Amino acid sequence: MDVNAAVAAAAAIAGVLTGVIAMLAFRWSERDLKRPTRTSLHTDPVLPPGVDTVLSVLRSSAVVLDEGDAVVKASSAAYALGLVRGGKLSVEPMLQMARDTRRDGEIRQVELDLPRRGTGRGEALAVSARVAPLGSRLVLLLVEDLTEARRIEAVRRDFVANVSHELKTPVGALSLLSEAVMDASDDPEAVQRFAGRMQIEATRLTNLVQELIDLSRVQNDDPLEDAEPVRVDELVAEAMDRCRHAAGTKQITMAAGGTADLSIWGNRGQLAAALGNLVENAVNYSPARTRVGIAARRVSAPGGDLIEIAVTDQGIGISDKDKERIFERFYRVDPARSRATGGTGLGLAIVKHVAASHSGEVTVWSSEGQGSTFTLRLPEAGAARDRAQQHPDLDDEAGQSAASHPPTSTDSPAYETLSAPEVLP
Repeated sequence: MDVNAAVAAAAAIAGVLTGVIAMLAFRWSERDLKRPTRTSLHTDPVLPPGVDTVLSVLRSSAVVLDEGDAVVKASSAAYALGLVRGGKLSVEPMLQMARDTRRDGEIRQVELDLPRRGTGRGEALAVSARVAPLGSRLVLLLVEDLTEARRIEAVRRDFVANVSHELKTPVGALSLLSEAVMDASDDPEAVQRFAGRMQIEATRLTNLVQELIDLSRVQNDDPLEDAEPVRVDELVAEAMDRCRHAAGTKQITMAAGGTADLSIWGNRGQLAAALGNLVENAVNYSPARTRVGIAARRVSAPGGDLIEIAVTDQGIGISDKDKERIFERFYRVDPARSRATGGTGLGLAIVKHVAASHSGEVTVWSSEGQGSTFTLRLPEAGAARDRAQQHPDLDDEAGQSAASHPPTSTDSPAYETLSAPEVLP
């Protein structure tokens, strides 16, 4: 009996000891789990509450760096700009700013020009970078893309300078001519001659102001608000009537051809102005006793059929270096000739914007001494209307400057009525 009691007591003591040991082991394991390790200190940094939400709604590119310069958080825009690669900040000046800010806690800001990713043309990406401390261990980098703002500012600055220069020429001429009229008040012939010159300069000034108004209108207005089916035959006839007097003076023959009964969906006034500018340029830059051809045709395209309207002349042609710039505002291939014909350098810029706002494009083929062919490509009435209903917001950036368009036998309309087909594509 005593033996059994002793065994039971020993078993009880062993059970108590086992429970105590198990409890101590469990407490010890919990303490080890809660103790921060060297790996967790450096690989699992925690953003302050609310920061992740704020970064997700910022328009600027955002990057959060830890004390080891590793990227803790980066927005998709930061990856798109090429700021973050392989989990590291790839722009050395920004990385140095982050280190300096981490050291002294000061907010820093700088503007940089970065190489653009994916292009071999060396185009710079203008950005503004701002670095600030985020808590005691993290650094926040905000980067804003200034490229488009700088481009718009450069365009505005150039436009103002060009307008000032173009307005100053006829205004100065009118001032001088008016003084000459006053000095020659007793000479009727001189007065008549100076008055004629004043009329020419006044007409040039009027044309410049009108083209500035037209350019502003096509840039700001939505052409599809008052869109309607526009017959191409009527546009061609209107453009020819507009230039008939100037063509007759130079004995230039204008010939129309191509496919009949074609229609375009758009603003009639803007389309007529665009085609009229192309025909007027063809007449103005063609020698006397030559021909200007206007032809239209339908071509197939993945998004729907397109209408091509080609205007061909036998004029002086355009060099390769000038073809890249002829659609810029106020750019003129031959300034002296443009002044003689009253050109302002805005006609092709208007054509480009009209084509872009109608979901089309304008291209040019030209050879010096042989002539030029300007081609308007616009969606046909039915296809354009359907596209406008599906995509009401048109992107004017689609109107990039047209590249040179070499002719091929299947890429240009036929001009049977012209006497010199060898110069036509």
